[in-house]
Amino acid sequence: MVFSFFKKQPQKMPERPAARPRAPAVHLPEVKRPVAPVEEVEPLAEPLPDLEFTNSDIGGSGGTVGKAAGSGAPPLKPLMADDDFDIDGFERDFTESSVMAIDVGQDIDPLQADVEQVVVLFANNQDGAARALLENFIRSYPGIEGLRFWQLLFDLLQVSNDREAFDKLGVEFAQACETSPPTWRELHPETISVPPGSKLFTLQGVLTSECLKPLAELNDALQLKQMAVIDCGKLIGCDDEVAGQFADLLSRARRSGLSVTLERPEAFLGRLNDRLQVGQASHLPSWLLLLELLQRHGTQEQFEERAVDYAVTFEHSPPSWEASAGTPRKSVVQPSRKDDAHFLSGELKNCRFEDLIAVIDEHELPVIDFSGVRRMDFFSAGQLVNRLAPYKAAGRDIIIRSPNHLVAELMAVVGLNKQARIIVPRS
Repeated sequence: MVFSFFKKQPQKMPERPAARPRAPAVHLPEVKRPVAPVEEVEPLAEPLPDLEFTNSDIGGSGGTVGKAAGSGAPPLKPLMADDDFDIDGFERDFTESSVMAIDVGQDIDPLQADVEQVVVLFANNQDGAARALLENFIRSYPGIEGLRFWQLLFDLLQVSNDREAFDKLGVEFAQACETSPPTWRELHPETISVPPGSKLFTLQGVLTSECLKPLAELNDALQLKQMAVIDCGKLIGCDDEVAGQFADLLSRARRSGLSVTLERPEAFLGRLNDRLQVGQASHLPSWLLLLELLQRHGTQEQFEERAVDYAVTFEHSPPSWEASAGTPRKSVVQPSRKDDAHFLSGELKNCRFEDLIAVIDEHELPVIDFSGVRRMDFFSAGQLVNRLAPYKAAGRDIIIRSPNHLVAELMAVVGLNKQARIIVPRS
């Protein structure tokens, strides 16, 4: 057995807290809320007078607001007012101002916006920027859709007197729009005199196999031994079939001694010469036409140089130079007959058109000719609108004739087309 050597501790009883006596209850006395003494109101000896209200202008001197009749109280201080305020002026300045009259276009035609952009640049004498935009727009608006941009670019080149670029653009236009391009215009139209017994033939545009009538008429005249004058000033180009027939007619006439005179062939000759390249064995009829034209309107050196190119390209002998081909006849130019229109010319800048008053009053149907005008700025266009508006309001008709497309588009921008009838020449 195992015994514990440690004695078990006895359990102690828990101690209870000692009892403490309770404190006696204390009764506090009741405190009453103090009541304010009521003062007796003495009645007034006399009743208050009746109040009389009168209308008065705020800030005026005609009276006061809420003034008691017969009282000696000082008048109330008037409200602060703007002495310059005028309701009539307010309505006039704000309801009839130019700001309130702005017409915001919600659906603006992008093509029209581009046209106006070009016209503004040109009117401000920024031809380079206008030309760059037009060269971009004729490609952005392909074909007939961009016809207005083509017309503007042609007239810009005309105004810039860039005949070479104008002629090259004509070829590009014919290919893109499949129609004849505009022709170069002279500021002073010229009339070619035709000798007695001769017949005048005019070749213009781009001649193809579908328009052989002029050459057929020329062939009939040569068979009748009739002298002929051929105006090539408006001729842009031709295909190989037309070139072959034209070259054959000129060659036969030259060998037969018939009088066939070419007038203003220089531009067409230059374009034809640039188009034919050495080493490209094509366009044989056009080569023959080139050599025939050089026989008549070129030097012997120019002819022989291109004859060598012809031999290298087609590997056979070219036609020979014939001194008897002679020099071209100098055309006799007569000024065109002018009518009773009022002619304007040059660049119109800061013009007020005072001289138009007498012109319009003198004629029943005044005609203002713009064929000689190269450019018109915005100020002049606005002044022209102001000058013609009273006549339009009075029922008068006025014709503006032959502005170029750049000037005509500017007239439309400023609203001149509502004051006069604008006739643009056909391209």
